[in-house]
Amino acid sequence: MSVVNMSSQDKKTDSDPRHEEDQSSTASEDNKQIICLGNNEVKSRAVVKYSAAPPPSSYALLQEKTDLKLPPANWLRENTQLGTAGTTVLGSSRKSKPFSSFGMAYDFIDCIGDDVDVVSDSENIKKLLKIPYSKSHVSMAVHRVGGTLLLDELDIQELFMRSSQTGDWTWLKEFYQRLSDQKWQRKKKSKEHWNEKAILSKFLYYSINSDGTAVPVPSDTEQAAEEGCGTAAEGPSWPATYNSPTTESNESATPKEEQVDTYTLGHVSSVSKEQNLPTLFNEGENSQGLRNDFVRNILWTFEDIHMLVGSNMPIFGGGRYPAVSLRLRDNNKPINVLTGIDYWLDNLMCNVPELVMCFHVNGIVQKYEMIKTEDIPDLENSTFSTRVVKDIAQNILSFLKSNCTKEGHTYWLFKASGSDIVKLYDLTTLCEEAEEEKCQNPFTLPVAVLLYKVASNMMLKKSQNRKNYGTIRTLLLNCIKLLDEERHPQIIASAHYMLAELFQLDDVSEDEGNGESLRGGGSEDSYSDEEEEEEEEEDESCSYSTSFEPQDDSKAVAIIKSVGELSVPEKYKSTHQIRPNCAFPVSQDKEEKCRLVLSYVLKGLKAVDSSIKKESDLPAADPSTPIPLKYEERSQNRTRDVEKEIALLLDRVGPCYEELKVLTRSGMLPGTWQHRMKLQLFLKASKAYYVLSDAATNLLKYGRALRYIKLALQCHDGYCSISGGLHPQVLLFHCQCLSLCGDVQLMLAQNASNRAAYLEEYNYQTKDDQEILHCLHRESSCQAFSMATDLASDPEYQLIVSSKCYEAAHDLLTSGVLKDLGQEQLGQVLKRLGNIRNEMGVFYMNQAAAMQAEKQGGGRSVCMAEQELWKKSFSCFEKGMQDFNAISDSVNTALLLCNIGRLMRICAQAHCVTTSEHSRGEFSPEEALYYNKAIDYYQRALKSLGSRESHSAVWDSVNWELSTTYFTLATLLQDYAPLSRKAQEQIEREVTETMMKSLRYCDLQTESARQPLYQYRAATIHHRLASMYHSCYRNQVGDESVRKQHKALAEQHYSKAVRLFISLSDAPCELLRTLLERVAFAEFTMAGQNSSAVKLKTLTGALEVLCETRHAFKLIHKELLEQQEKIMTPEDLDRPEELHEASDSSSSSELNSEEVLKLTSVFEPSFSFLLLQLIKLSTTSKRKLSGKEEEQVKIYKNVYSRLLRAEKSVPLIQRVSLFMELLDQLKPSTGSDEARPSS
Repeated sequence: MSVVNMSSQDKKTDSDPRHEEDQSSTASEDNKQIICLGNNEVKSRAVVKYSAAPPPSSYALLQEKTDLKLPPANWLRENTQLGTAGTTVLGSSRKSKPFSSFGMAYDFIDCIGDDVDVVSDSENIKKLLKIPYSKSHVSMAVHRVGGTLLLDELDIQELFMRSSQTGDWTWLKEFYQRLSDQKWQRKKKSKEHWNEKAILSKFLYYSINSDGTAVPVPSDTEQAAEEGCGTAAEGPSWPATYNSPTTESNESATPKEEQVDTYTLGHVSSVSKEQNLPTLFNEGENSQGLRNDFVRNILWTFEDIHMLVGSNMPIFGGGRYPAVSLRLRDNNKPINVLTGIDYWLDNLMCNVPELVMCFHVNGIVQKYEMIKTEDIPDLENSTFSTRVVKDIAQNILSFLKSNCTKEGHTYWLFKASGSDIVKLYDLTTLCEEAEEEKCQNPFTLPVAVLLYKVASNMMLKKSQNRKNYGTIRTLLLNCIKLLDEERHPQIIASAHYMLAELFQLDDVSEDEGNGESLRGGGSEDSYSDEEEEEEEEEDESCSYSTSFEPQDDSKAVAIIKSVGELSVPEKYKSTHQIRPNCAFPVSQDKEEKCRLVLSYVLKGLKAVDSSIKKESDLPAADPSTPIPLKYEERSQNRTRDVEKEIALLLDRVGPCYEELKVLTRSGMLPGTWQHRMKLQLFLKASKAYYVLSDAATNLLKYGRALRYIKLALQCHDGYCSISGGLHPQVLLFHCQCLSLCGDVQLMLAQNASNRAAYLEEYNYQTKDDQEILHCLHRESSCQAFSMATDLASDPEYQLIVSSKCYEAAHDLLTSGVLKDLGQEQLGQVLKRLGNIRNEMGVFYMNQAAAMQAEKQGGGRSVCMAEQELWKKSFSCFEKGMQDFNAISDSVNTALLLCNIGRLMRICAQAHCVTTSEHSRGEFSPEEALYYNKAIDYYQRALKSLGSRESHSAVWDSVNWELSTTYFTLATLLQDYAPLSRKAQEQIEREVTETMMKSLRYCDLQTESARQPLYQYRAATIHHRLASMYHSCYRNQVGDESVRKQHKALAEQHYSKAVRLFISLSDAPCELLRTLLERVAFAEFTMAGQNSSAVKLKTLTGALEVLCETRHAFKLIHKELLEQQEKIMTPEDLDRPEELHEASDSSSSSELNSEEVLKLTSVFEPSFSFLLLQLIKLSTTSKRKLSGKEEEQVKIYKNVYSRLLRAEKSVPLIQRVSLFMELLDQLKPSTGSDEARPSS
């Protein structure tokens, strides 16, 4: 864009007829022209957007007495300095064409909407600003597009002259005749008028002639030229009325219409990224005014009004400034105000600082006069106020903005000759009210096309400002309203596609985040009821109204009662925005958003289908009949069919870029606009269904999700059917669809219990879905993905289908086309593949475990079915590990290794040996082999993780499983020792080693949910080892040093076991059992002692250990009380005799009463025996007892006596209370602490 200044006026373009200069457009003071007149000041700035003229050259100063009636030698020859011949004949006041503003709007589509207030020919702008000064008539068509008003001269008489031949617009002719109160007739221009035009034309040609001499030309040429002047002015300039739809044969026969590009996304199809509007007019129509044929287009800012104007004024160089305008004046006629405003506005618009005036008398040159632009308003006889002109401009713009509110409507601004009243009519509304069946408005199609072009242009820049979405939507909806689908299916289909594209389905969170900025109500007509009320109030306060006494005035939208009011500053100051409300409807609901998209897609598809000629009569589908979504029960032998189907699918969607050469199924030619549009609509529908499926998956509606992903894949199938090759972005999206299909099938397999509800969701169809399917069936059978998207009843089949979908997506992503593009998606697919293979492995592993559980009562031999399940499970786990390794996912790799470890343990359990009595046999080598394999896999899992910091939860889980496996192995070795194969000592050594390994993985330090479990396991391990060494000590014969070692180890492990059990609040029975075993160990030790003193010492130590059972009894008593409270009701308090029965029969998960009874039955005799032996040894001792010792013996006797007299049939809770009481009596004498750990 070039800023016009004093040194450079116009830039010539070389090849591009609408070249826009690339220079800086910085708005500095040099770029503005400020005109000052006394206290008046107006601001004007002109920026040339395009110029077809060469840089201004100096004008030729004609000699005095030059006769301008004689034509120069170069007259009527084409000259870039003056523009086209037609322009130069008429001078700068060439007649406007009725669609000139549309031509400019098409070329500078970026300006249309909000950047520019007005687009018009400079002649129309001048005519409007001269309304208060002029008595001549004004007739202009006004159209609103976004925030821009397009003004065109509406030559009503020429229109009626045309309608007298075609019969159109008779309603408007009658209406106009009522307005003007006279019969319509065209005023012919006088001969003097045409002579003046011819003299002006010759003057301009003389001014560019280098020698300035008059060269006569043949008289017939001059005569022909003058005749040309007349015909040029009176010839028709209206395009033909669009009253007949373009037939299919015409469309196919016209090469231009076949090459039209509608709005498409460049990354999807092979069309270029440059989006072009459909060529809607033929060359004849274009030449009649539908193109921009001005010499220059200027972005003119007049005060705060931004205008895009077209000008043909010749500009020359010379004088004190590099740019001047030339004017020819009759010396006998003074310059009036209208001419002064004309000259001043022309110079302002073109940023010309000086005017050169040539005066003549009867065609003979007299003199030249130089006038500065800012001095023009002060010329004698033509003085005018620039501020008043500015006020007129602002008032007219406000008047039009306030009343031309409906996009797509044609408004008529009319002022009759000699009248002071300006009226605004809505011709579109009048046309609709007319009695004729079809009223033709020649502006309808150009307006619709412009609305479409502006929306299309904004769509291409939609990422810059999402607030424009409401504007785009309103433009497109109004465009669709104006057009007939039968005549213009291409624009309607494209508009519906763009409406669908407004809803961004790729990034919904962003839509939701920006919801507040886009919301706000509004309607398609873009102003609300409240604003209409405001407008009515404004009407009452201003000078125009919608109700008048004269009958004809009632048809006017608004009226300016007197043109003089336009000169009053801010008389018509508009409080209305040109687009008060066109808010984009933002829904937080994804389904509602996608449904709206699908409705637009469906309308677009219908428009496309209506324009396609069928080559053969396909059976017509009834849209009201639903297309069934096939449901079949799948058996296991159908999995091969799925694999074949997926393989065929990969062949079909593989990227190939050969163009289709044959007609599609519906008879559509490849490469036509219908073909390209259908591709985009199919793809958009597929994306909408994908989003719906994803949303349904998140809502756990898996039946609905499967239905939507089926429809998405059917749309993709239709896309493949008419596409010669698939763009990488389409393939990437297809991979997403396959991945989601795999997700849904996996979820269905995991939630088989809700299958009935899912089936109901799956079979439901909306009317739009049915109609879209019928549109798809015009191009494809849509069965390519049927097996992958069916709702099966077999979870195994669903898992296989899910796996195959992921595999298909993986194969696509690793193919040549997507190898570099789909790396991020490949990682996600590999993760899904690893996950589904893990799920399948777990599925087969659980089946094997269930089969094993069924055989508990029967034979224990491993059957072939079990082994087959193991192999399948192991194979799935291994493949899953390869997938996770490919993306360096150590955590999931560890989990799969952990699952293989579990599989190995299941295999080990299956190899358990049973005897003929169905009892457990010795621990077998096969069991040992599989347990060791399990240990190996768990250790590999820990190695994969590296440290607990990588993933604490998984690390703790693997650590626990490893400890459990070691513990199980050691327990089986200890309980079912393979004595037939190994020596006792070897087994004991292996048990000790394995138990210690299990203990090593018991994490007792880290606080976690598993810490109590680790403590319990560690206590159990120490207890088991102590029991083993206890047994070895009892049974060992021979080597005394080995016996002593076993004794020490037994004492050590008993001590650790007790300490750990005491730290647990929920293992009183285990603590009691361990302490009783320790007491028994002491009793056995005493039996082998001879010295009374040593025996006494041993017995005293055993009694101290027994006193530690008080902590266990305290926990047992507490749990028994809680248990009793749960069972007892208030009525039970009145029936104490039933309490014993209730107490004995009670059992709870927290405490095993039978176990407590067994342990108390062991505790009581052991307690009695210790007390009796202590009493005996103390009383039979030869040494005299001290007073303290005698006191101890008394306590022993008292406790022993009470223990013997205790009732054996009392409830368990009372017996436990007695034991606690007796142990408390011994406490002072023994010095024992209830929770003191033994050392």
